[in-house]
Amino acid sequence: MESAAGVPDPSLLSPDMNQPLTDPERLFFGTRILPCPYIQGRMERKVVTHLSGPDADDLYEWLSEAGFRRSHGVAYRPACPRCDACVPVRIVVPDFRPTRSFRRVINRNADLTLVDMDAMATKEQYRLFEAYQQTRHGGGEMSSMSFEDYREMVEESPVASRIVEYRDSDGTLVAVMLMDRLRDSLSAVYSFFDARLERRSLGTYMILSMVARARELGLSMVYLGYWIEGSEKMDYKARFRPLEVMGSRGWRTLEA
Repeated sequence: MESAAGVPDPSLLSPDMNQPLTDPERLFFGTRILPCPYIQGRMERKVVTHLSGPDADDLYEWLSEAGFRRSHGVAYRPACPRCDACVPVRIVVPDFRPTRSFRRVINRNADLTLVDMDAMATKEQYRLFEAYQQTRHGGGEMSSMSFEDYREMVEESPVASRIVEYRDSDGTLVAVMLMDRLRDSLSAVYSFFDARLERRSLGTYMILSMVARARELGLSMVYLGYWIEGSEKMDYKARFRPLEVMGSRGWRTLEA
């Protein structure tokens, strides 16, 4: 799951930076260099490619294994100058066991109903999204998104995407997860929730419910996006063990 600043804007593509990789018809582009939203004083850049054509699902599968994420119709990965702090992470589903703290979160949200549906945007979702942005990311890139912008984020997907709505006993929408279904994994694209319900720990609960869903489907991994060691915004991801991180030699288990 990416923060408001974690989603690349396709308008930032720099066509003079394109570099063909293994597929001679597949071009990868570099975004413009901008200030990093996570580490003060550092600069950010991403490498992206369009997810298009009949092989979009297979390409996305391969790119996810290589540490890429998805936004709209593009896959991206950090390629920052002189910095490799952003590390792709994923939960190993068969080996995951909820801690006592996680079990408390599950119990506190036992009254919630989960609705797994096609990735379709609604005005009700957007109102919750808008309130979340103002509370958690006021002044960020996504805080000024219109409903049409939100609809594009949810519905413009060339791969198998789902929306999961979380409702309380009164039927009130309290949280939403946008995720992608891959062959052997689920990938969290973006989530938001009612920030006033702090005691519920809804962000944590949505990840726990994703792991439970992946286990039901017999899937091996849940991708959580990028993690920066010591980052207040991302530290929560390291709590989900066993967690694999990607480095120069591929995926490895994050040590305690």
